[in-house]
Amino acid sequence: MKALVLLLSALAANPVARAQSTGAATSAPAPSTASRESAAISRYVQTTWTTLTRSMTDCGSFADVKVSETPVLYLPAEFPTPPAVVAMQQKCKVNVLHLPRTLDQIGDINPRELPEEGLLYLPKPYVVPGGQFNEMYGWDSYFIILGLEADHRESLAKGMVDNFLFEIEHYGGILNANRTYYLTRSQPPFLTSMIRAVYEDPASFPHTPEGRAQKRAWLEHAYTLAEKDYSYWLRPEHAAGRTGLARYFDYGTGPVPEMSNADTYYLDVIRWVVNHPGPASAGFLIKAPENPDPAEIARLKVTSCDVTVSVLCAHAWYDGYRLSYGFYKGDRAMRESGFDPSFRFGPFSGATVDYAPVGLNCLLYRYARDMEHFALLLEKPEDAQRWNMRAIARDSAIHYYLWRPSQGVFADYDFVHHRQSDYAYITSLYPLWAGVATRDEAKQIVAKLNLFERPGGLSMSNYPSGLQWDEPFGWAPTNWIAVEGLEDTGNHDDALRIARHFTATIAAGFAASGTMVEKYNVVAGNANVHVTAGYSRNQVGFGWTNAVYLKLRQLIEDATPPPAE
Repeated sequence: MKALVLLLSALAANPVARAQSTGAATSAPAPSTASRESAAISRYVQTTWTTLTRSMTDCGSFADVKVSETPVLYLPAEFPTPPAVVAMQQKCKVNVLHLPRTLDQIGDINPRELPEEGLLYLPKPYVVPGGQFNEMYGWDSYFIILGLEADHRESLAKGMVDNFLFEIEHYGGILNANRTYYLTRSQPPFLTSMIRAVYEDPASFPHTPEGRAQKRAWLEHAYTLAEKDYSYWLRPEHAAGRTGLARYFDYGTGPVPEMSNADTYYLDVIRWVVNHPGPASAGFLIKAPENPDPAEIARLKVTSCDVTVSVLCAHAWYDGYRLSYGFYKGDRAMRESGFDPSFRFGPFSGATVDYAPVGLNCLLYRYARDMEHFALLLEKPEDAQRWNMRAIARDSAIHYYLWRPSQGVFADYDFVHHRQSDYAYITSLYPLWAGVATRDEAKQIVAKLNLFERPGGLSMSNYPSGLQWDEPFGWAPTNWIAVEGLEDTGNHDDALRIARHFTATIAAGFAASGTMVEKYNVVAGNANVHVTAGYSRNQVGFGWTNAVYLKLRQLIEDATPPPAE
């Protein structure tokens, strides 16, 4: 109630935001608080791009509060130490090591083989999300790149894509982020969308014959490496049974090291499951002693996790229970999805590996269509046909397994138990953005917007689990994908309404704290979030929020008629 009062007070003080929230016309506003707020946020964003930029010569790049280890930088095994890194090593007191061997694909090395956790070398500067996330992330970077392009920082945007191509060449694929503990998984596949954002920006390459040749050579190189990145999602471990669809999967085992400074998380999971037994969490727990003997330790390596190598594993015990090996696999897969955590795939999404998700498969459909487009640009007609067939096959599988015609929604599919999920999740809007939904399907999807639409934007779900990727929380990336999908399918009024509401929420948070943050309470329309487990703090920065705000403001301004003279 207090949050609602604050929201109403903010709307009362801001006639433009009040009109947007009620759907009233705003065609001829007086000089408004909103325009001043927008200018202030734009100045903040411009400054923050610099604040959030990291490089291998910046001492601040190596700090990692998630594991609190001594700063270490790892270079690829086959890569010579650049002179700039030698100079940085002395200046920043960083230990520089090489990985023990060449990596061909993600999962080729167990991070526990390395003497210490550390940062993985990237050749170009990059923008980090902010807060404790002090490295270049896989899917965050797509939205950040959109913001950099919108803010005319094309060189930095292109450099980030070049870094991802470097990751594919030297670390086996696009990583969750460039830390050694992420060498076992990727993140949602947005690479081709990033390539298009750079390639299609006229300012990315010089307008000269040499620049045009450089542009084509860059696309040829990117195309080759993107094909390798796509193959990651075709590996047997990523197959969602025999559906022809993909699932998320992490090649590591046990608790994830990046939760070291949130070491109550796995205890919280055990407590919740013990106190809420039911079929949704079946198989998440095993009976086990708190202090296992050698024989029990050996058994736990197979049934749970290795208490001798992971402090998190050793401490994850409550009331006679430990988490199962299967739960940890699901937990890791959830982190590859980027939605960590929610209750979407069972409590704490511990069954993520059992599902073919709508979002992932829509991304892979769009990936194939982008690759078809690149092949045509590069005059590779046979390649283009191959990518077209891949897209058609995935589209067919998506419609067979994920479309629910009786409800008019796309839903995740539990391929282990052969059933569709009834958990309403915002990724059901991804087919609009990816071009998967037919015109009739798009109408049905838009008719269900009320499942997620709140006064301050789109909520992740309609289930208030208390976790950050559920109700009442709204996030910049999913609000942008929904808005762009609505816009692309001709639902301009819906796109504009949601854009106005979510930017008003961002503006309310900025007015209260002077900062941009990673997530928002879209029910209350502010940045006051209270998360019960996992990443409980609202991180400041914040890369993708900055970017999406710029893009949404651009959409709103383009749709606003000029004032009458």
